[in-house]
Amino acid sequence: MTPELLFDAGTLRLDGLAPERVPDALRELLRYDERTRTLRARACDYAPLVLNLALAGIKVGDRARAFAPLPLQPVRWLQPRSHQERAYAAWRAREFRGVVALPTGAGKTFLAVMAIARLQRPALVLVPTIDLLQQWTTVLEEFFGQEVGMLGGGEHRVLPLTVSTYDSAVLNMEFIGNRFGLLIADECHHLPGPVYQTAAAMCLAPYRLGLSATPELEPERAAALFDLIGPLACQVHIDELEGSVLAPYRTCCLEVELEPDEAREYEFHRNRYLAFIRHHGLSFREPGDWARFLGLCARQPEGREVFRSFLKQRQISRGSRAKIAKVWELVNRHAGERVLIFTADNATAYAVGREFCWPVLTHHTGAGERKEFLSRFRTGEYPVLVTSKVLNEGVDVPAAGVGIVLSGSGSVREHVQRLGRILRPAPGKELAVLYELLSAHTAEQFVSERRRNHRAYRTLL
Repeated sequence: MTPELLFDAGTLRLDGLAPERVPDALRELLRYDERTRTLRARACDYAPLVLNLALAGIKVGDRARAFAPLPLQPVRWLQPRSHQERAYAAWRAREFRGVVALPTGAGKTFLAVMAIARLQRPALVLVPTIDLLQQWTTVLEEFFGQEVGMLGGGEHRVLPLTVSTYDSAVLNMEFIGNRFGLLIADECHHLPGPVYQTAAAMCLAPYRLGLSATPELEPERAAALFDLIGPLACQVHIDELEGSVLAPYRTCCLEVELEPDEAREYEFHRNRYLAFIRHHGLSFREPGDWARFLGLCARQPEGREVFRSFLKQRQISRGSRAKIAKVWELVNRHAGERVLIFTADNATAYAVGREFCWPVLTHHTGAGERKEFLSRFRTGEYPVLVTSKVLNEGVDVPAAGVGIVLSGSGSVREHVQRLGRILRPAPGKELAVLYELLSAHTAEQFVSERRRNHRAYRTLL
């Protein structure tokens, strides 16, 4: 009896092959399932499993795959740029499995369209947000002239070309994971999350393309990403495309002084917080230190006051009066240009919006209102838009030429993403500028040093 390979609830089941017949090369892929008394493998290991079975001379009836070549003829086409051809060639050389890192605005979506058109296989695109779900669906329908399926945002329609949010993919992959030959993970740095990993693991697509402007990850998360998608095949940096594909740009770090009363209040709360963490031996260099700090704040008699001080000193440095005044100065300096103002938190964003009557976009903003804000920003009716984190990735705002980072985290990824928001080329855009505002003599200086640790950053003197 010929062994059979089947797709079973997001896994591969190999029936009819005795465990002792498993070749050594496959022992890391196949595991014996005591419940069903069959061999199982991850769905994502479909390609190496089938290849190694063939190399071992073991004939298998493949009933796992539920897709066939898909004739696709783009109805709209653009000439790929040299960096896109280079990225595609590098991905192809990795046997169509791997991560490609291109800066925001460098055409990651078009690279994916190239991959779909050239491979001629049913494709599933994973995206992190509803905004990207809608953007990708529109792009694929425009390029291929056919209806595209959607999973997420209230939609449940699976077609040969389908776009899904990561969340919806996790819920549905055990049922649809064998229907696609190509898996594309946009903003793939999200994929190594403990839940999102399952979406890629339960899909048997032999061809895989990960896309990200900022693929830098901790070693453990990077290993998980490369295991599920493939190795880093190609990385193109922002400064390589400046002035050609991307707008010329400069970055400028500006320090402002706290006002005397703010400085005194900052020092009081900062010293209380530092004394507490030093007393308990916390350095925040170890992964568990933040959780330990929260636990101590919850248990220790003075813990609540310490935590309030932690929040207060951070609030003062992030939204000082001098910073707010500097924002107004910079917006006036760039009168007539579209300006994005980034904050680390919603409270600061809304405070700035109230101060100057500017529109504010956060995760609380409804879909209709968000669409209206972005539309009016693109036309220039709203010259300024304030946001916390929702514009860090995935939203096309080519009109923006000036960015002001009022506050942010120490994440290099976040800072590079914010730079990317202002680099898309647009008519009349001669030079994009990103300002970073820091409160002098505060911990913000150390945070800034961490997040600017990227080759894209230069200082405008």
